[in-house]
Amino acid sequence: MRKIVPSQWRRKIQHWMLDLDARIDSTLFSSGKGLRELYERYSTFMDRFYVGRWKRWVFIEPLSEAATIGLAGLILLLALAVPAFRETADEDWLKKSDLAVTFLDRYGNPIGSRGIKHNDSIPLEDFPDNLIKATLATEDRRFYDHFGIDVAGTARALVTNAQAGGVRQGGSSITQQLAKNLFLSNERTIERKINEAFLAIWLETRLTKNEILKLYLDRAYMGGGTFGVDGAAHFYFNKSVRDVTLAEAAMLAGLFKAPTKYAPHINLPAARARANQVLDNLVDAGFMTEGQVFGARRNPATAVDRREENSPNYYLDYAFDEMRKLVDTFPKSYNERVFVVRTAIDMNVQHAAEETIENELRQFGRDYHATQAATVVADLDGGIRAMVGGRDYGASQFNRATDAYRQPGSSFKPYVYTTALLNGFKPSSIVIDGPVCIGNWCPQNYGHSYSGAVTLTQAITHSINVVPVKLSIALGGKAGPKAGRAKIVEVARRFGIKAPLPDTPSLPIGADEVTVIEHAVAYATFPNRGKAVTPHAVLEVRTGSGDLVWRYDRDGPKPTQAIPASVAADMAGMMSHVVSEGTARRAALDGIPTAGKTGTTNAYRDAWFVGYTGNFTCAVWYGNDDYSPTNRMTGGALPAQTWHDIMVAAHQGVEVKELAGVGMGTKLPTPPASEATVAANGAPKVLDIKPGPPPVLTKRGADILVQVEKMLDDAGKTVGKTTSSDPPQSAKPVSSSSLAVPESFAAAAPDGGPAPFPRKN
Repeated sequence: MRKIVPSQWRRKIQHWMLDLDARIDSTLFSSGKGLRELYERYSTFMDRFYVGRWKRWVFIEPLSEAATIGLAGLILLLALAVPAFRETADEDWLKKSDLAVTFLDRYGNPIGSRGIKHNDSIPLEDFPDNLIKATLATEDRRFYDHFGIDVAGTARALVTNAQAGGVRQGGSSITQQLAKNLFLSNERTIERKINEAFLAIWLETRLTKNEILKLYLDRAYMGGGTFGVDGAAHFYFNKSVRDVTLAEAAMLAGLFKAPTKYAPHINLPAARARANQVLDNLVDAGFMTEGQVFGARRNPATAVDRREENSPNYYLDYAFDEMRKLVDTFPKSYNERVFVVRTAIDMNVQHAAEETIENELRQFGRDYHATQAATVVADLDGGIRAMVGGRDYGASQFNRATDAYRQPGSSFKPYVYTTALLNGFKPSSIVIDGPVCIGNWCPQNYGHSYSGAVTLTQAITHSINVVPVKLSIALGGKAGPKAGRAKIVEVARRFGIKAPLPDTPSLPIGADEVTVIEHAVAYATFPNRGKAVTPHAVLEVRTGSGDLVWRYDRDGPKPTQAIPASVAADMAGMMSHVVSEGTARRAALDGIPTAGKTGTTNAYRDAWFVGYTGNFTCAVWYGNDDYSPTNRMTGGALPAQTWHDIMVAAHQGVEVKELAGVGMGTKLPTPPASEATVAANGAPKVLDIKPGPPPVLTKRGADILVQVEKMLDDAGKTVGKTTSSDPPQSAKPVSSSSLAVPESFAAAAPDGGPAPFPRKN
């Protein structure tokens, strides 16, 4: 066998490495040469398209820039579209809206319905041709031509609105309006409009034009608590939509723009004027001739008289949203879509809340420059007894009680004082009300003065701002104010506040935002002896055939012990002073133990009163949707008075319960007589107080006068058949109680009385 010496192995390896190196060099050289040749060929080919001089700057450069900007625009559009398409992430997005729910009040009486019975819906081909033409002529004439967004219609609307200096014409297509109804809220924001546009395009790719039109006709809000044209036809005309006349179809088509403003059961002249505009649209669009609409002009539609009916629409929307979330928790095999739901609402309290807010805004809204209000009344189990989400549901379906985040001002301070009591402070603990700063921020009291040494009870009674800030610093200890504020947020979370509550130095005095419903039910922790509850509208769910599916007391979340009962009692005792001698004296209830806290934010943008008894808790908010300031409205003014009037109604026929830490309540003292109260003849003099705004008719008073007017008209017609000169013999007088006006709101101090301590409500 031949033996290879090591030197031969080395030579073989060297030769192999040299060969490999040569091959690599050759490959690189050949590749480089080939690339150069390819580049030269490419350059020679592209030289044929070279454009120089003026042609380059006129044609090539603009096209190049347009391509660059277009690419950037596409990336931006994709970023904007992501939030919209998240709304469609659920594959069951269309079926979810097909729930059919009949709602009952807590006593089992029907109060309204939401959703659509898919098996009872009327096919599009069964809708009257007049109604479809009237809808298209008024809402979207190019519906069958555009891709979901009517560019020409939007441009026309922008020009018209710019010339008019306001919103006179809408530019949303039917597809955009359907996208809003299916996925979005009614909040007027740029973000919502962007999402609406993307969702409209998405709907056009998923549904046919007829399917979109059908869904729009079935699910649009039509006023009076009705959804869909068939429900509206039954409500306004007592007939199926299949049987409506041209005049009635025109009136229905006119409701899409502003359901309450043009609702015929509320304002028949406005509804007829709007219907006449719809008839004009039919002629202008070429769908009908003037001769075809002449009969509808001469014989306008007349609606069924339903002025006495009132549906709690904000409450029903909230209950329906809760029901949709609840259905998602049912087993996947459960296919039932028709339900009867008993809610926690008390219609007597609901009507009282609606009328109180309407009366207060009608009488004092202009003087205070306040246009909106919201309130939530709940029992101590968290059941929502009443909810008002705004002044007019028809004008705006945005629920300010559940969806609006507003600064609570000083009404947030009870969470701060609760945290202090949990960390060793007592109601009698002394804190110095004096200057304090966190960084460059230095809070001020109302009146820009200080009170020196005060107890925690005095501080919360007179809504001193400095004390909660000093408490947040003390709670943080060596870790600093940030750690103290973290403890406050953690306690608020225990109470049930789910709002973001970002960490800011002004958090202890209510600079962060909360919702009315969370704030109201969180306060129930105090009368509940420290147990926090969950806000809910649904008490019981049954199928259409009556089978029990779900019950809150059995299947709902259970109360949790958020704070010790002793701390809750101490807080109730402290907060009762706010009502008896502090900033909320207008909220005091005769013989009913009451506690609560006022709240007023910077520039008077928000005014709150949140309070409770041994039976109920209630939050009241006043302000403006555009965040404009009110005219110096404080929480001790309209909010406290509104709270008082609502809670008086809520406690009618209810056994008053003791409030731990307060007791059973006392009779309110009779106002003291002023100097020379009794004149020489012994007649009492009028108390020397600043009068409030001039009284006007309450809503109920106006309704009674309308009824009296109708009775007089009927009597006149009857008498006119016998003689044209005899006047009616009698008429039912209007009760003075129906024209009652709340006491005037005025005083030197925000709460209407003397101000022993500087404060901000």
